[in-house]
Amino acid sequence: MTIGGLQKFTLIDYPEKTACIVFLSGCNFRCPWCYSPELVLPERIENHPKIREEEFFDFLGKRKDKLDGVVICGGEPTLHQEVTPFSRKIKKMGFLVKLDTNGSNPERIRELMKEKLIDYVAMDVKLPLSRYSEISNINSKKIKESIDLLKRSSLDYEFRTTVVPGVHTGKDIEQIAAEIKGAKRYFLQNFFPDKTLDESFLKKEPFSKEDLHKLKEKATTLVEMCQIR
Repeated sequence: MTIGGLQKFTLIDYPEKTACIVFLSGCNFRCPWCYSPELVLPERIENHPKIREEEFFDFLGKRKDKLDGVVICGGEPTLHQEVTPFSRKIKKMGFLVKLDTNGSNPERIRELMKEKLIDYVAMDVKLPLSRYSEISNINSKKIKESIDLLKRSSLDYEFRTTVVPGVHTGKDIEQIAAEIKGAKRYFLQNFFPDKTLDESFLKKEPFSKEDLHKLKEKATTLVEMCQIR
């Protein structure tokens, strides 16, 4: 398991908690709008600076009175079987754990839930299930399994979609909302062309506030809460 980055403090990535973010390298998706190519593309991962696990836990040990939790994200953290003992060690130190995932490995999510090693899950729903072949060879049934797993669980969770002009339409957002129908929280995140896996996406303009609210209206009646983030 490769640690490809550490953000030492955040007030926005773990709702109502102070946290740090640890980034695990490697991903099984190739979303062209992805803003972390250095954690996704093997050639970028190889040349990207690494953080030793011992270094991370040394840092964490010094933050026991300053941080509530740790956000584990990627890349895609559930690709790594080591994420289970990694989370276990974080929990033993007294921290909450939030998992950011694309939902492609429901077995790993279930394992972490069973051992009570995660306290909050944020799952990215990239596209309607019928379109997942555009970004991965993962069977969309796995995505649906993760959606249902979270909806049935007692964990705090959210679903979220980064909305990209030319990729997502109102019909897409309505379809996604129908596929997560009844979910506690659904966030729409506007795409910003800062750094992308496919450099052609750097030329795209984000949705306007007006268009974002129109997208939100497509989902509002299908989930308990939908907000723009």
